[in-house]
Amino acid sequence: MLCFEGIALMLNIFRGKQPTPNFRLAQPANGNIHTITVFEDTTKVRPLIAGAILRNVKFTKKNYESFIGLQDKLHQNLARQRTLVAIGTHDLDTIKGPFTYEARPPQDISFVPLNQTKKMNGEELMAFYEKDRHLGRYLHIIKDKPLYPVIYDANRVVCSLPPIINGDHSKITLNSKNVFIECTATDQTKLEIVLNMMVTMFSVYAAEQFAVEPVKVISDHNGQTRITPHLTSRTDTVEVDYLNGCLGLSESAESICKLLTKMAVTARPSSKDPQGLIDVTIPPMRADILQRCDIMEDVGIAYGFNRLPRMSVTKTVGAPLSLNKLADIVRLECGMAGWSEVMPLILCSHDENFAWLNRKDDGKTAVRLANPKTAEYQIVRTSLIPGLLKTLRENKSHSVPVKIFETSDVVYKDAAAERRARNERHWAAAWYGKASGFEEVHGLLDRVMAMLRQAFITHEEGLAAAPGKAVDFDVTPVPTKRDGYWLEPVDDEPTFFPGRAAAVHVRVGGKTRRVGEFGILHPSVLDNFELRYPVSTLELNLEVFL
Repeated sequence: MLCFEGIALMLNIFRGKQPTPNFRLAQPANGNIHTITVFEDTTKVRPLIAGAILRNVKFTKKNYESFIGLQDKLHQNLARQRTLVAIGTHDLDTIKGPFTYEARPPQDISFVPLNQTKKMNGEELMAFYEKDRHLGRYLHIIKDKPLYPVIYDANRVVCSLPPIINGDHSKITLNSKNVFIECTATDQTKLEIVLNMMVTMFSVYAAEQFAVEPVKVISDHNGQTRITPHLTSRTDTVEVDYLNGCLGLSESAESICKLLTKMAVTARPSSKDPQGLIDVTIPPMRADILQRCDIMEDVGIAYGFNRLPRMSVTKTVGAPLSLNKLADIVRLECGMAGWSEVMPLILCSHDENFAWLNRKDDGKTAVRLANPKTAEYQIVRTSLIPGLLKTLRENKSHSVPVKIFETSDVVYKDAAAERRARNERHWAAAWYGKASGFEEVHGLLDRVMAMLRQAFITHEEGLAAAPGKAVDFDVTPVPTKRDGYWLEPVDDEPTFFPGRAAAVHVRVGGKTRRVGEFGILHPSVLDNFELRYPVSTLELNLEVFL
């Protein structure tokens, strides 16, 4: 489900438009299977390798991008940032087998990296890509090793320097027909899964659909000589009573087998006990099925979660926290008002939380990390505003106006608390556009306050004017009046443009409290966060309303 091909395949099988594919190994037409010979020195850096070939593939711009995209997604998740597995894809018509997988000193490896024109050795390549945003994060995997892994063809052309980059000589283009896929790894299980994913998803574009040409890996030094990939299906047996019991169903074995067929697995009643056991054959593309609970989940999906009978659970005292219920009310109202929710990280840099907002750190407010790995994550945020502004900064290409909000926790030092710190649930919103958006933020505040049943207090309803002065000169709360909220101008908050900010005060149960502020951000704050249009923000403490 990491590429369009996989999604389309599973949907077609689920809807009964096509059967589960029969993935198979197809021997080369000339009978000569390609080989990869593994040298013993590779055990010191990256000991495992596997390969496969897709013949007569028809690439279009769309499926080519999907092909590259699947590699990136596998690298990021299952391959753990290429530390466990690295994938290399090559135009087989530009290189010649047999191939060798070796480990050599970096200065002895020389080739032109992908999409470059200059030949580099291993040391020069590391220096060249050190500041590259994409490849720089993978250099540490082999940078300090005395030997670098490298794959050569029969003419000593470098195919790739795993797990960093391929050679430009064998790069894939839209005109490529025969694709050589090699995967190097430190984990055998992940190696097989990743290679199977690549070939099962894109063998659909081969002239002989779902056929994959194998590659022989010769690795005599560690007994790993074998034919790859392994496209054999796995078989597991699961009890009918277990499946029905977990889902609250009473389906027969035959009915469950039909449901599982929709999930791209083959199931049939077991010959040992046709009514009580089911033999499930799992295809190589379903590496996510590890045990019988995964099969049970597939039965539930095929049956339809919404159709499952309701099961009464009486042995629990769990209930939603009132604070979370309050936060959900605010989220719902903001979403219905057309604002988009964002969820930035709770850690930020010290400057983002203080200096960039024109605020000073008194040393008694923010919780600092003792050993931050980067300057980007130094403290636990005391405000939601930095996260909103960073989100706006990273989405400057989006059409304006941009309306975002967040309902989450901030953290303050608290010597009275058991852990010397406490969480506080805040709600914040930001408007980014060519106009200031002050009235938009004000309107959102009024809407949320109305849903929280907090009335806006006017002078006649709870605020008294100073004696002998006009009614709009200065106001003070009158505690005998009813609960609600009111606004007062603030001039002591350097985060906002002077004269364009207001504090939000509430009276709950006769007690008054300042719960937040909103206004137009100061131009220096916009410069710090590299924002070119005005921004109006709002931030409130929600715990006051519990």
